Amino acid sequence: MRKKNDPITTKDDEDLHQLGACSCCSMSRRDFIQLTAILSATALLPNKIVRAATAGSIGNNQALHPLRIGYLPITDASPFLVAHAKNFYAEEGLDVEQPKLFRSWPQLVEAFLAGQIDVIHLLAPTALMVRYGSKFPAKIVAWNHVNGSALTVAPNINSLRDLAGKTVAVPFWFSIHNVILQHLLRKEGLVAVSKTSKSTNKANEVNLVIMPPPDMVSALANGSIAGYIVAEPFNAAAENLKVGKILRFTGDVWQSHACCVVFMREADLELRPEWSQSVVNAIVKAQLWIRENRQETAQLLSKESGNNYTPHPQAVLERALSYYDADTYSKQGALQHVDWKQRRIDFQPFPYPSYTEELVHLLKLTHVEGDVKFLNSLDPSFVAKDLVDDRFVRKAIEKVGGAKVFDLPDSLSRKENLA
Repeated sequence: MRKKNDPITTKDDEDLHQLGACSCCSMSRRDFIQLTAILSATALLPNKIVRAATAGSIGNNQALHPLRIGYLPITDASPFLVAHAKNFYAEEGLDVEQPKLFRSWPQLVEAFLAGQIDVIHLLAPTALMVRYGSKFPAKIVAWNHVNGSALTVAPNINSLRDLAGKTVAVPFWFSIHNVILQHLLRKEGLVAVSKTSKSTNKANEVNLVIMPPPDMVSALANGSIAGYIVAEPFNAAAENLKVGKILRFTGDVWQSHACCVVFMREADLELRPEWSQSVVNAIVKAQLWIRENRQETAQLLSKESGNNYTPHPQAVLERALSYYDADTYSKQGALQHVDWKQRRIDFQPFPYPSYTEELVHLLKLTHVEGDVKFLNSLDPSFVAKDLVDDRFVRKAIEKVGGAKVFDLPDSLSRKENLA
């Protein structure tokens, strides 16, 4: 691995530039303020007006307009994109536009709230923020994937304790990345802080900063940060560029956790149930196909394919989707639960209620910025029933062969395993 301050080669510069060309998957502090303002403005509208606006744009016409998909170019979006590339939406009788790539979460969420996009993938904690922070009538209808994120650090960092007094980048306050990172820090007796000034961290503090993932890779390479926790393929990119290593996979901390979820407007679910079912059917079919065709998925989504889905090299996507060598990662401490028999990223659509309950509990323990008063009154069991509508995904799973094809229990229930 490259040592700190070693020069970066021309090829590395080119690859870092390609990653930086897409400021996706995260928010700067300005972006966070922008999204908060959007959600706050929505929250000020009377609920009946919001519902009337969304319902009025839909009506009862099943073919009102082609399906409009919004996404950020990360592996989390793979099912949306594969369903388009493999014509699964068309097979379900849907007319669909080319999926629209957004450069930031604020842009994606704003387009969704404005009714310009019908379905998006969204960070699970952010979905909670949208429904309860802004009171916007939208629901999780399925999971988009499980695992698929990691804590990547500089080569000289060998343990969580080595992060004491240093700075780590996260993609957003309301992200599973922030939740899991702070869970790990608490277990080590470390305190997460967010300082905008140049004040020195205390010995037991880890300073968290919001940073776009493409910037994370270069910031790690030049020593500006000690590490970052984020979705793929930015962890795989750091490995391929030899600027960082995986300290811990998030899926090895919270077994088969959701990161991004499928998020749809409640009016669509109630007024266009057949149309909504077709959308979920196509996404579930794509998830099953990806599990069996990882190399082809990497090719379809890569910049080399010419499909214009993502700016990522095929080699980076292949690593993110397929490389999870137990011996290698166990030796470096990134993988501590080989017995869980997981993949680096996997795809299964069922939104376990137990996960949502645990997420609400952990969010209440997690340091986030902004107005989070709405969190205090949330009851985990209520949120698990109210935030998620699993009617469509249950039918979609049965349509492709039942729970067994995704290695899920027939009961579709589980106990959360948080290391």
